[in-house]
Amino acid sequence: MRTKCARARAIRSFEHRRWDHFHSSFFARRVDHLAPTARRFRRFRTRSGDSAGSLTTSICADTAYEVRAHILEEPGRIELRDLPVPSPGQGEIVVRVRAALTCGTDLKMFLRGHPKFPTPTRFGHEFSGEVAAVGRDVGHVREGDEVMVAPTGPCNACYYCARQQENLCDTVIETMVLGAYGEYVKIPARTVRVNVYPKPRSLSFAEAALLEPLSCVTHGFEGIPLCRDDIAVVLGAGAIALLHVLVLRARGVENIWVVGRNPQRARHAARVGARQVFTSGFPEAREAVIAASGGRGADLVIECTGQVEVWEQAPAFARRGGTVILFGGCAAGTQARFDTQRLHYDQLRIHSPFHFTPRAVRAAYELLADPSFAGRELISGVYPLEGLPQALEAHRAGRGLKFAIEP
Repeated sequence: MRTKCARARAIRSFEHRRWDHFHSSFFARRVDHLAPTARRFRRFRTRSGDSAGSLTTSICADTAYEVRAHILEEPGRIELRDLPVPSPGQGEIVVRVRAALTCGTDLKMFLRGHPKFPTPTRFGHEFSGEVAAVGRDVGHVREGDEVMVAPTGPCNACYYCARQQENLCDTVIETMVLGAYGEYVKIPARTVRVNVYPKPRSLSFAEAALLEPLSCVTHGFEGIPLCRDDIAVVLGAGAIALLHVLVLRARGVENIWVVGRNPQRARHAARVGARQVFTSGFPEAREAVIAASGGRGADLVIECTGQVEVWEQAPAFARRGGTVILFGGCAAGTQARFDTQRLHYDQLRIHSPFHFTPRAVRAAYELLADPSFAGRELISGVYPLEGLPQALEAHRAGRGLKFAIEP
């Protein structure tokens, strides 16, 4: 297993190569199974405006060919359609999706819609794949490169980006890449610049697709002090909860308690490193945490369910001076009630992170690139593109954590 220093050297080396044609090390080989893709596009050399010896690859769609993608027509109804082949503009790339993962946000979009993404819309945003086409002025990736992508990028021009709050960028959500439940997706230039990473050969495409949710988790830990002897309580036992467990273990925290209601998912929690797993209920779990901590409570509490009643119960697990991360997003318009005296006089720190920053994406990438990170434990099954409805139903029913769609 590589040491922390070795990993750091590897990442620094990668960063240098990434912005200086990083394909020279990570992308030395062309992928044989891109041959069908090559037949769908015509490649030609542009002569005007190119420096001597440079090659700009432009892509023209074969008008006789279409690609398949799932469209969310309305809540509860999806349709697999034939769509035109995407073509990259300046600074953009097109990725052939090799694995897309189901997630709670996509499930909520399917069941009740999403205010940010009116229907009909393409959907699916956790994915990895191979670069099928490259637009002008993209120098650090080539056709055939295997990549993992966080599906947004900052504008670097708004008030929030200037303050390194890129997760709150004025246009970050409206430019989010959707359509991973399809054969191809086009990646905008702002995302290509900062949030496209090379997939390590040792990492499966399904594991590489964890980059987006893991980036959200690592962003939630930014600025949160962690000690090896901390007691950390994770409320919830879904995929996001277990990603928190994996990050806590990677950062040296060993005394991790998971409180969940689904016994099947709770069993996964023990496999990824939780020391204690409770399915009996929150009151019993809180009593056990208080007893195990000598009456203090947990140093860190992480809410991962997105349910108002769990938000309200989360501070009760924390010690005086402890930290509560309200990670799970509740439905729009809901309100939570807290004991203000407890929050103030016990000096509880309440943290409610949203989305991710480029720094969080890099931290997530480093974790996934480490062979000791057990992201594979979160992949519960694989479906073909046509099997998306069945995968979403399995996710809804709690028959697993995440399911991979492989177009």
